[in-house]
Amino acid sequence: MCFKMCLKMKCFNCFYTKRSDRHSNKMTNSPSKASGEPPVHTLTSQPNLRHDQQSKQDRKETAKTTGSKRGQAEGIPKEDAVVLKEWSFKTSESSITGGKTGQMTARPQPVNAKEPIKSFVSEKGDMMDTDEERSLDKRRESKENSTNRLKRKNTITQEKDSRKSSTTSSKKLTLNRPRRKLKKDLIPNPEVFHKIDTHAINAGRELRIRKIFSVRAITQTITEGASSDLDKLRAIWIWLCHYIEYDVQGFLGFSKMVFSPEKVILTGRAVCSGYSSVCSQMCREAGIECREVSGYSKGVGYQYGQSFRNAKSDHSWNAVCLDGQWHLLDACWGAGSVDTDKKAFIKQYKEFYFLTDPENFIDCHYPEEEEWQLLESPVELEEFEKRVHKSPDFYTLNLTLNHPKHLLIVTENGEATVSMSFPQLVHFTYQISQLSGKKTQELSKSIGFLTSTQQSMKLRIMPPKPGTYELELFAQAGNTPKTYNWICSFQLECPSPKISEELPENPHECWGLQPDATSLGLEPCNYGNEIISVESGSFRLVLKTTRPLMVLCELSHKNLDKTLAKKCLAIQPEPNQLTCSVLCPYYGYYRLSVFVRDWANEADSFENAGNFLLHCTAGAINLNELFPSGLSSNCGPGIKTLEAGLFEFSHTEALVYTQQGKCDITFQNRQDIDLFCKLTKEEGDQPASQTTLSNHVLFTHDGSKVTISINLPESGVYKLGLYGKTSLKPEYPLLCDYILKNTSINKWPPFPRMYGAWKKGSVLFEPRAGQLEASSWVKFCVQVPGARRVSVCGDESVDLQLSENGVWEGKAFTGRGPELHLAASLSEASNNTMSFLMAFSVVEPEHKK
Repeated sequence: MCFKMCLKMKCFNCFYTKRSDRHSNKMTNSPSKASGEPPVHTLTSQPNLRHDQQSKQDRKETAKTTGSKRGQAEGIPKEDAVVLKEWSFKTSESSITGGKTGQMTARPQPVNAKEPIKSFVSEKGDMMDTDEERSLDKRRESKENSTNRLKRKNTITQEKDSRKSSTTSSKKLTLNRPRRKLKKDLIPNPEVFHKIDTHAINAGRELRIRKIFSVRAITQTITEGASSDLDKLRAIWIWLCHYIEYDVQGFLGFSKMVFSPEKVILTGRAVCSGYSSVCSQMCREAGIECREVSGYSKGVGYQYGQSFRNAKSDHSWNAVCLDGQWHLLDACWGAGSVDTDKKAFIKQYKEFYFLTDPENFIDCHYPEEEEWQLLESPVELEEFEKRVHKSPDFYTLNLTLNHPKHLLIVTENGEATVSMSFPQLVHFTYQISQLSGKKTQELSKSIGFLTSTQQSMKLRIMPPKPGTYELELFAQAGNTPKTYNWICSFQLECPSPKISEELPENPHECWGLQPDATSLGLEPCNYGNEIISVESGSFRLVLKTTRPLMVLCELSHKNLDKTLAKKCLAIQPEPNQLTCSVLCPYYGYYRLSVFVRDWANEADSFENAGNFLLHCTAGAINLNELFPSGLSSNCGPGIKTLEAGLFEFSHTEALVYTQQGKCDITFQNRQDIDLFCKLTKEEGDQPASQTTLSNHVLFTHDGSKVTISINLPESGVYKLGLYGKTSLKPEYPLLCDYILKNTSINKWPPFPRMYGAWKKGSVLFEPRAGQLEASSWVKFCVQVPGARRVSVCGDESVDLQLSENGVWEGKAFTGRGPELHLAASLSEASNNTMSFLMAFSVVEPEHKK
């Protein structure tokens, strides 16, 4: 029977395989490459099929048969029986309600795998069933199968008749039927089977060493100590997945295929029907009702959108009855996958296919007989063909596909969208390839726009030209360094592409804030979920933070080189927010990437926190109006100025605009640190003389209040660096950079040149200009704390008079220059010792020149 079934079934086509080279690359955390585990599929659960009913006579016959088998089992000589007392355990320790709830391991690992089994089976005693026993078992099996098929057919007919009956009676049947448990309710965590799994693996190994290949002996040994049907079934399942491999060589004709359960166990090889047949026989030995189910599958060889209509079934699996409710399992797919390129079986345990919820199972398994869908509302074959191709990881990650519902997507206005939701953080990446006959061409991810949050993702695809495409999605659980695994695939049809510029490459996959940005110290925001339109040539990104962060930014455009890109960014880190000002010198799309680390942990590396897609459609900035080069990552007042004790700035942003060509920046300096400024301006590629521009900045200290006065000599963009001595070291570290944009045509003269004697608290009220007209009288008004005498020294010296309010006042004649000095006596010992405070240039009037 198995032989005939396998000849009819394309067993190899039902097995999950390693995908071809372009699909099998591992998707590491550097998401440019994709890894996919062979396509495997699943869903969630619902109702139960009504148990096949037996007449009293049937029950008696079954009881006799079971009793006869038990008698035979009891008749095995004790010295030939496998008694694993060392592995016996109470099921209370592995019960569902009392089990541990840890993380699911990739495959059960034995606790004491090297410990030998204490008792053994005689090598001659029970290695194989006798011919007589096999013949008797096969006759019984054939009789039972015939009886069961008839009973099932009668039951199905009765159920169909009952559905055709009155609405009242139909409702009664539904209400009276107990709802089938979901897998998550039946098995909260696979760890509850740890002891059972370990015992089955260890016992199976010892049985192979002893060359015990009897179905009965193996079943009795691996299920020893398991009191419930669920525990027994688990032991059978684990044994099948770990000791039977898919017969790739047999299918390909390199070796003889095996079909009978005895030979499957002896060789350790089987096709799908071999797995299901052995599972059925082992369940029978364990007293568990089990059925072999044949049908269609989406395994190796499956083509997206292919039709199964009028095709022969290509796969078989099992249905088991536990506590009166039917469940589904596929040991063939649970054991591993096939690498078609290497023509080899890849042992890769998959927990997903053990008691899979029918709602998930139907995505990739379609039984020939409708009732074995185990669904309240059976799915039509046409719907099965349209369903999205999913892997076990799709369900392991608790993903929900919101859109689309079917695997075929047709673009609308040149775009196609895929969206999902999930309860916990998941990272995504994708691959898109254009199909042309049997050839596929992988395309750049620049035609996609992927956004993701803590609980949802959305992917927009904009194909560059008409045609058919394959879209594959990969995912990994958040906060894990694992590789990305294939989760589902779609076929995309684009009748008419969207005419648009290609998007910039995003090596970080996700647009907008990264889903785990909150763990990096950023608050959620709405930036980046859509393309950001920039119509003025400039954009200001503000991100709220939960703790102080250091930030770096990166701007990318097809026409931008790295040097020019740096002149398009100004970064301002503040205790509760990060600000990045962006200038767009070209039209088109830009990628703005943000990287952060904790402010205090300088040893930490920067991590990508977000990527924002900007589209400049108007107002591109002239290249001569970009930010000054050499800006630090501390533009404007922020964390560094606060740490230095400076606060209450009059200008809180990094950019200062002036239409008059002059401005005053004020702030509080409560810690009274020493300060100085540097003012620079670029002229083409050559920076201006800092000596010259330093005279255009004047410090004034009035108690704790500091005023920085700036007179700009011409229009343009300037950088003002503020430095302060914050420690005993001689260095003056940079506290922040200001960017000054002057649109005035006025050319303001420099301030007087200051000397070291000009101390804090000194204030120049008049004259403020550093250039004085020759042969003219000028009023001086100055405050010099601690001065005993203040004079203006030129062709002639003039002493200023101290007023009642502590200001030195008076008039002086400039003469012909070239300089006029303001000096003061600061020594208590003598009024004759004078120190220069500042110097003024004496120049001829313009009309005399």
